[in-house]
Formats: sequence, C-alpha cells, structure tokens
Amino acid sequence: MHTSVQLLSDAPAQLLPARELMAFTLASHIILVPLGVALPLITLVMHGIGLRRKDATALLLARRWSAVMAVQFAVGVVTGTVLSFEFGLLWPGLMGRWGDVFGIGFGVEAWAFFLEAVLIAIYLYGWRRLKPRTHFLLGLPLPATALLGAFGILAANSWMNTPRGFSLDADGNPVDVDVWKAIFTPMFGPQYWHFVVAMLLTAGYVVAGVYAVGWLRGRRDHYHRLGFAVPFTLAAIATPVQFVLGDSIARSVFQEQPVKFAAMEIVWKTDTRVPEYIFGRLHEDGTVTGGIRIPLLDSFLAGFSADTEVVGLSSVPADERPTAVQATIAHWAFDIMVFIGSGLALLALWYGLVWLRHRRAPASKWFYGSAACAGVASVVAVECGWIASEVARQPWIVYQNMRVADAVTATRSTTLWIMLGVVVVVYVFVFGSLLAVLLKMRTRWRLADAGAAASARAPEEDTPYGPRAPVPAGDASAGGGPTRPGDRP
Repeated sequence: MHTSVQLLSDAPAQLLPARELMAFTLASHIILVPLGVALPLITLVMHGIGLRRKDATALLLARRWSAVMAVQFAVGVVTGTVLSFEFGLLWPGLMGRWGDVFGIGFGVEAWAFFLEAVLIAIYLYGWRRLKPRTHFLLGLPLPATALLGAFGILAANSWMNTPRGFSLDADGNPVDVDVWKAIFTPMFGPQYWHFVVAMLLTAGYVVAGVYAVGWLRGRRDHYHRLGFAVPFTLAAIATPVQFVLGDSIARSVFQEQPVKFAAMEIVWKTDTRVPEYIFGRLHEDGTVTGGIRIPLLDSFLAGFSADTEVVGLSSVPADERPTAVQATIAHWAFDIMVFIGSGLALLALWYGLVWLRHRRAPASKWFYGSAACAGVASVVAVECGWIASEVARQPWIVYQNMRVADAVTATRSTTLWIMLGVVVVVYVFVFGSLLAVLLKMRTRWRLADAGAAASARAPEEDTPYGPRAPVPAGDASAGGGPTRPGDRP
C-alpha cells in the first residue's frame, strides 16, 4: 500500500481528472462503436437476402436498420469529435512529441469517417429512388469504410502498445520515422482482428436481442423471426472465431508486453508452473487473496507447457508497472470478458446444434431470454476488454517510452473536474436524445405495421422499392398517409 500511495503523491494533480475525463468519454463512445463498425455489414447481408429471395420483409428490415445506422452514426460523430479534441487538450505531451509517428492512423480514420458519412447518405437516399441492384451495389463499400476507420484507430493504439518505426535523437525525440513500421506493429494484427470480430458479434447480439424481446412478447411473425435469425447467426459464427483470436492476442501480449500480461493475470514473481487465478485480489506484497486458484494453468495457457516462464510484476521497478489496485482492476475486467465470452459461446453452440438438427432456431423461452441478455452482456465484454488493455499498460501511455504523467496537460485540476462534469451532462443529454429518437422510430414502425394489418396486408408486402401499396383513407395515423416515394420509415 505504501508504494501505491507514494506513486500517487508523486503524480501531477491534474492526472486523475484527465484520466477520468478520457475514460468516461471513451467508455461512452465505445458503446456506439459495434453498431458503427458492424451494422453496415449486417444491414447489407439482410439487403442481399431480400433481393436474392425477393423477400420484402428482409428489404423492410434492411431499410429500417439503415435508418438506425444513420442515427447512430450522427451521435458517433459527436462523441468521436470530443475524443479527438481530448487527445490534444488532455495529452499534449503525447501528441506534441509522438504525433508525427503514430498520427497517420488518426488521419486514416478521419478520411474513413468522411467517406462513411457520404456513403450512408447515398444509401439512405437510394431507397425508392434507385434501381434495386444499383442501390445495393452502392451500399457495398460501407462495411469497407467502417473497417478502414477501425484500421486507423487500431493502428494508433497498437503503436502505443508496441511502438515501432522511429529512432531517438540525442534529446530523446523521435526521428527517421518509418510510417509502415509505425502502422504495422507487432500488436496491430492481433488487436485489429480481435477488435473487428468483437464488433461484429456484439452488434449481432445487440440487434438480435431486440427481436428476441419481441419473441418473448409474442411477436413471432416472419418479420421478427428474420430480424432475429440473420444478426444472431452472424454473431454465432463469429463467437468461436473470437475465442481463437482472443487466445492469439493474449499470447501476443505475453510475448510483446510481459509486464502487461503479468498485470492481467496478477502474476507477482517471475517463475514457471505459475497458477491461474480466476478473479482474486493482488496486494502490494505480492500475495493474492480470494478467487479460484488453478495450479500450473497460467504457464500452460501462456506457452502450452507448465514449464513456461511467466514474467512477474516484481521484475521491474514499481514506477514501471501497474499498481496492485490497477492490476486487480485489469485482471477482473479480463476475467469478466472471458466469462461473458464463454457464455456467448455456449449460447451460440445451443443455437447451432438446434439448427443442424431441426433446421430452425430453438423454441425455448430460456434461449430467447439468454439471447435478449446477450446484447447487453457483449457490450459489457467490450468495455471490459478496453479496461483490461488500457489499465494493464499503466503507467505507460507509449509503452516503455513515455509515462502517462509526462503526457498530461498542465491545465489546473479544478478546470478538468469542471470539464468532466460538463461532459457528463452533455453526454446524458446526447444519449438520452438517441434513445428518444430510437423509441420514436420504433413507435412509428409499429403504427405503420398496424396500419398495414388493418388494411388486410402484411407489412412485409410493402416493398421499399417501387410504388407503395395503396392505403385506405383515414389510415394516416396508423402509418399510412401519402404514398410519395420514400415517405415510409
């Protein structure tokens, strides 16, 4: 405990509020990221199914999801812009010294963001205005631009974890920058694919969860069955892939950032035959209390052998490693992520076995109840993955090259606390507005479907292409109204 107190007392006063502000905005923004990265792909898959099978319900779902995609993107612009400013305002030491090395990633992300905005606008405009095939083809670049944006951000973050592509002059400043080496660092591949697949399975479970709730409430028509099946199937396929990628990135951390790995696994002393702790708490003297201790497992997981040597936190000075509290936080976040991932894998297995045997989704309420929870659980897993990765890297903002305390702004701590309060209030308003808009859209769609049912036609019979089916007079309040192209949500 004395070591942690000493380190905290030596830190600048503005470090804590700067960290809290950055953590809050990142944690808020990351809620939107899965839909931003993966919803375009899920929507295009549904769109393709609609065109191939001439299924108007699939086209209707794709159109509605594209509207959600646009609203989510608009809010993501706000939260992403705040983060961009915070990098410069809160961490001038990082951007001033190292911006020329890793800043290319942010540039790529900015261009991808711009292209995605244009493509989303074209895709939304194209419903009822373009030929079906032309409209679909114009939407195909959307997933690629979303992946390009992720490429830029993950390139910057992986560089912070394993900085490469530069030399240091006599004053310790980076020179001779090699852009390609700075982008494609040892951690880039494992981080990027782990992130992309995580976004796909998270978005899939989130979207499917909406229709799972509908199933539990008795809505079991073709619209809800299809709305559940497509995103859930994509997520179920991605889940076992994510387990392989998760193992790969853990081994990469073991090789490239051994102290970070020690923090995530709360390993204190460098040794072989190291046990694995499921949860548990690390203390300043290196002891671990609580949790479940499994002998030899940590060494085996790290190198497929109980004789694998695992570097411990005590192998480096106290000011070059996370504190015991930080290591415990990272360890719990990592374990929660793995626990949720294991649950999702079992859910995907349940779905797959029933599908292979009966060619249909499970009919159990327990399954759909679990599926409804899977969306929230997967978002929690994403948050925990970010916490584990960033907290376990402390005290480095650029691993083994710059400490967080050396990068922080000189702005007074009081000002930063006020900024945090303002940002919290603004974000509550922004996310409240997002929720209100989504609920309003849901209400309009239900009224439209009710109006279609009252006029003796199923909602899926009104395709998003071509003229709408006629709606009897007086049905405007039920989603009827004018039949101009593009007037239905």
